[in-house]
Amino acid sequence: MGLLSEGTPLSWPETKKHADHVREHGIKQFINQFHQLKGRQGDCLKWGDEIEYMIIKLDHKNRKARLSLRGSELLEVLREAEETNPKEVRSLWRPEYAEYMVEGTPGHPYGSLVQHFNIVEHNMSFRRSEVQSLLQPDEVVLSLTNFFRLGCEDFTYPPSRPNPTSGASQSLFFSEAAITQSHPRFATLTRNIRERRGEKVAINVPIYKDLKTPRPFVEDLSQYGDDGSSAAAAKEDHVYMDAMGFGMGCSCLQMTFQACNIREARVLYDHLTPLCPVMLALTAATPIYRGYLTDVDCRWDVISSSVDCRTREERGLDPLRNDRFVIPKSRYDSVDCYLSECGARYNDIPLVYDKQIYDQLIDSKIDEFMAQHVAHLFIRDSISLFSEKIHQDDEKEMDHFENIQSTNWQTMRFKLPPVNSNIGWRVEFRPCEVQLTDFENAAFGVFIVLLTRAILTFKLNMLIPISKVDENMKNCQKRNAVLDEKLWFRRDLFSRDCDKGDDASLMTVNEIINGKGEEFVGLIPLVRQYLGALDMDADTACTTGQYLNFISARAAGTAMTTAAWLRSFVTSHPEYKQDSVVSDGIAYDLIIAASEITQGKRECKELLGGTPKTRTSEDIPKAMKKIIQMTCIPPRNAE
Repeated sequence: MGLLSEGTPLSWPETKKHADHVREHGIKQFINQFHQLKGRQGDCLKWGDEIEYMIIKLDHKNRKARLSLRGSELLEVLREAEETNPKEVRSLWRPEYAEYMVEGTPGHPYGSLVQHFNIVEHNMSFRRSEVQSLLQPDEVVLSLTNFFRLGCEDFTYPPSRPNPTSGASQSLFFSEAAITQSHPRFATLTRNIRERRGEKVAINVPIYKDLKTPRPFVEDLSQYGDDGSSAAAAKEDHVYMDAMGFGMGCSCLQMTFQACNIREARVLYDHLTPLCPVMLALTAATPIYRGYLTDVDCRWDVISSSVDCRTREERGLDPLRNDRFVIPKSRYDSVDCYLSECGARYNDIPLVYDKQIYDQLIDSKIDEFMAQHVAHLFIRDSISLFSEKIHQDDEKEMDHFENIQSTNWQTMRFKLPPVNSNIGWRVEFRPCEVQLTDFENAAFGVFIVLLTRAILTFKLNMLIPISKVDENMKNCQKRNAVLDEKLWFRRDLFSRDCDKGDDASLMTVNEIINGKGEEFVGLIPLVRQYLGALDMDADTACTTGQYLNFISARAAGTAMTTAAWLRSFVTSHPEYKQDSVVSDGIAYDLIIAASEITQGKRECKELLGGTPKTRTSEDIPKAMKKIIQMTCIPPRNAE
């Protein structure tokens, strides 16, 4: 979830006092680190994934599933291997926002060998088995984007109750016990976001209107202890939620790639940005919130609202008096500007940025596009600060910069090399929803890595106006968007002319992924063309081929999205009353089915597009005589 500094957390009033101090020294740290490492060259591809898992406790007698609040307890055991033998560990584990979650990554980054594609799924399965081995007989671990009855009565084990009048979130639905207790960052963020905003966060998701759904759909929030403020924030025909946990308590799949140098990192950042809505539609997995079927398929806007710390002035609801800017978006949202010179020509929306910081960066010989990006990030206040971290050595530390950077949760993140490390310039791809099976998660992870190689090898131009990326981000989250919506995408991917202008047209996800005859080549054919130039071993070729076949099927609609499968399961369940309600019994059966699919005990061809049988293995064969390197491709000349 970003920077996990240790120390004593400050209250919001204390944190606010240091806002300018954090910005001032964060910028100094950025300038020092940027100039120290801007000439770094020759880093080869390293990459990895992050997956968040949920622990669920099953009450078979009463057919009820609850979230098991044992994340911190499990982490103590899961991290023992890392602490005793960090060089040989196969997985790394970190705390996440909610006490029912744990985050797992590979023990070491994957590298530039094509054979690494064949060990991703095995490592994901290993991570899952590590957690499962520590669970009680009535517990399961799932890579589930959102727990179906999160925020409903009795949704945790041990039982816990929300307290609308005290605590970090003051939620009507989300209990304090569900926030991770082992690190103070999470409760501190929750409290400070609410206090900075001046009121609770407000999340409104359109209800799925079935035959017997009340019209209008309006909940009586007084039954939960509402003082009237939640009723005022709730919208008619929407499912209302009021806490950070409803967003940051969701799980996702994220990918990070190391670039050869800063120029390549900027190229990847820019050209992957238009792909974010496409991948969000393909991985859609979140149609159920607070026990209701909704009319969206993805988590993104829910998380965006859950951490929206903007004041009324910053949201444009009141005239600016105490705040500095009217800010169009939450600090968790889509990318607002491209970073390269070529990409900057597609920055067609007004960008809010701190002019004083921008001028300071320009005076410090930071180029205008990077200066604009950083000055935009730094319109935000720090929302979590530790007393031990207030005073830092700006030549040797980066915590103040990372404090702001790590709480700008955008679809892409541009990452500087850490201080005194062998890690290079990186980009993080953040939109994907996590999938039920290791096969699906590995398929999407490998596909994204292959796209980065295709972009660099063929010098592809994916750029479209940033306003069209924003439009795509709204449309890609709609119900069944993968089949029913059209997204803006660039027609001519091989154009090197940055001045060509707007070359975007509306396409279906199927057309973007699989192609449209002679009109558009498609991303899967381009990736296959890239792979065709590599002399892969049979096992890796078999595995990657199945991944691409699956993604092709998902785009074409012959394999359902997780969201579509969940929706179909609910609406066809014998207990479903066509009223949009996902009851305890339905949720229990859904968790059982999802767990059986995850463990391979239940065939689900409609979700996976068949019965995949990859040749994934634990490691690269030592006896392999021929090793194919995916070398660092020099970045395109025209940025």
